[in-house]
Amino acid sequence: MPTFGNGRRVAIVAGVRTPFAKSGTVLKSLSAIDLGRQCVAELVRRSGVEGDLVEMLVFGTVVPSVQAPNIAREVSLMPLLPKGVQAHSVSRACASANQAITDAADQIALGHAHVAIAGGAESLSNVPILHSRGFSDALVAASRARSLSGRLQSLARIRPKDLVPVTPAIAEPTTGETMGQSAEKMAKINGISREEQDQFALRSHRMSHAGTADGRLTAEIAPMWVPPSFVPVASDNGIREDTSLEQLAALRPVFDRKYGTVTAGNSSPLTDGAAAVLLMSEDRARTLGFTPMAFIRSYAYAALDPGEQLLMAPVLAAPVALQRAGLTLADIDLVEMHEAFAAQVLCNLKGLASRAWAQRAGFSAPVGEVDRSRLNVMGGSVAIGHPFGATGARVTTTLCNELARRGGQFGLMTVCAAGGLGFAMVVERA
Repeated sequence: MPTFGNGRRVAIVAGVRTPFAKSGTVLKSLSAIDLGRQCVAELVRRSGVEGDLVEMLVFGTVVPSVQAPNIAREVSLMPLLPKGVQAHSVSRACASANQAITDAADQIALGHAHVAIAGGAESLSNVPILHSRGFSDALVAASRARSLSGRLQSLARIRPKDLVPVTPAIAEPTTGETMGQSAEKMAKINGISREEQDQFALRSHRMSHAGTADGRLTAEIAPMWVPPSFVPVASDNGIREDTSLEQLAALRPVFDRKYGTVTAGNSSPLTDGAAAVLLMSEDRARTLGFTPMAFIRSYAYAALDPGEQLLMAPVLAAPVALQRAGLTLADIDLVEMHEAFAAQVLCNLKGLASRAWAQRAGFSAPVGEVDRSRLNVMGGSVAIGHPFGATGARVTTTLCNELARRGGQFGLMTVCAAGGLGFAMVVERA
């Protein structure tokens, strides 16, 4: 069985997440730190691990607070964990929680830690609003002035246009394209129709609703008591069990209004939420009496030019992860693919079956056709939602849980990310 370099296996022991809620709705009063703390607290409680055994905490976020940029340390400073726990934050766009998990796993594999918590959180209801450069320059000059008249002169330079706030953009700094625009381009290049996208989005909602109704998805969720009413929030609010193909088809394209196919209905919504997993060395898990959900068998990251097909890098990462695991797609029982857009998933599926993409990844044969009956069997981000920093941990938990329910052995997950980045991981049930 392939292992990390020194033969040490890393176990995924438990996973928990908050409800995922559309930004500006039920979780809007909670910061990413609040969400992360509540999620980690519930992970510790549910798993039964003693807090003082946790040696490190790694957390991802994409839009950090300017007042508390190291979210991991803020999350770790809770009564359940020792103050001496090592904590650091990571950011790999939509794969940030995956980066947190692999960072922690690497430290365990090296023998530098035995017990770690990894995950991520995002509050897209609370993104920082920035001042314009002109306004900032005037404030800095005023703060440095040595007299009242000097401060007034500095402030007098502010013009009405300087008062317009600057909000973070979900766009590539190198190309200026938003992720939605990139998804539109990918759909055109790969011949993905509007109907295919809407059908896939409908599937996501229906399967997520089924997983919620029978308790599989809600079992992963830590209910949130949100002030000031403290009415519990215990399920995702983006899942639309009542949607239909006709309703989805009636929505107008968002990013290319004349010729486009990507709509709000076949895209993941802006979302608030947190997710985390508990990781241990195999020896420590056994010693403490924990039964691992699964082991990390392999992982891989990849990247491509953001100006090309921004969200296709998982196609380059997946064959490497499979090769490192000593497996092929035929060995994989379940596949979890992050759904940034229905178009992106459909393009990635085509890419995995493409010889040309395989050759780009350095392989002579493609990964192959993914069996749709094994893909995102409880829906995905289009329905459940996508808090950028948290999704990777949510996908990990869902995959491990569903593998166990179905008696499967191997699972493959992929995550696309801004910047032309991609991630893939193979997990194996104990």
